[in-house]
Amino acid sequence: MTIVITCGDPSGIGPEIVQKAWICLKKNPLNEFFWIGDPLHLPDSNIPWQQIEHPDQASKVFGDALPILIHKFAHPIKVGQHQPENAADVIKVIKRAVSLVKTNEAKALCTCPINKNVLMSGANFPYKGHTEFLANLDAIDNPVMMLACSKLKVVPLTTHIPLKDVPNRISKKLLTETIKITNAAMKEKFGISEPILAISGLNPHAGENGQLGDEEEKIIIPVIRDLEGKINIIGPLSADTMFHPDARAKYDVAITMYHDQALVPLKTIGFDEGVNITLGLSFIRTSPDHGTAFDLAGQNAANETSTVNAIKMAASLTRK
Repeated sequence: MTIVITCGDPSGIGPEIVQKAWICLKKNPLNEFFWIGDPLHLPDSNIPWQQIEHPDQASKVFGDALPILIHKFAHPIKVGQHQPENAADVIKVIKRAVSLVKTNEAKALCTCPINKNVLMSGANFPYKGHTEFLANLDAIDNPVMMLACSKLKVVPLTTHIPLKDVPNRISKKLLTETIKITNAAMKEKFGISEPILAISGLNPHAGENGQLGDEEEKIIIPVIRDLEGKINIIGPLSADTMFHPDARAKYDVAITMYHDQALVPLKTIGFDEGVNITLGLSFIRTSPDHGTAFDLAGQNAANETSTVNAIKMAASLTRK
């Protein structure tokens, strides 16, 4: 079995980074993949591709050509532009890929970036993002988003919501479930028998004993105390001091309270190499840690490093 990669929004850089990723990985059979998409969207006509009828055929051609399970789009693409008319086909490709991994016809899923506004305006897409849509397709209530690079793994407790809404979304139940899912994934997916989880505070200086906010005292500290002895946890830590090299050496993964607490250090430390991993699903899913980049589409300027790392990560997690 090989890894299935979705096309994402084909008006963005998805087709380009898939072609570049194939060039990087074509000589490595451990990282074989096939792409679901429309060959008309591929920007470089000099890169060979081969139609396959079934995922099993991908291994036979991967070393010589990019294997493609063809999905024809109803409307021609306009590179670099929002195209709501193609939203339905983008969604169909994702559903098809999920079906393949859930029926063990592909061993893992790697997704190219989508644009939520395009999907919302073109197909009434009701989800906050890719992660939530995949969780719905897998009947999972609490998916956990992990971002990883070579020097850091981070999990934001809350993801794509306004900053003003974060305090009301944080709860003992959500934090407890996220810690447990993350701990299990570190053991099962990353092979760390006794992972150490670092938990950030919400407020500056982790609340400074309640003087700068009470979420630490009311929610975060009680959860940590309840799980001590069952899971290796440190915290709550001040988010402004937990990501320098000496601090990172003391834990295996950091759980933060909101999006930017996690993404700012991750993208500062490893901007081009970051990988998005969804924990809690019944299958392995990774993706590059960037968006559709409509402004770069069609210029041969997209960096494929994150996509290559996402494919390698998916392959590595399946082996573990």
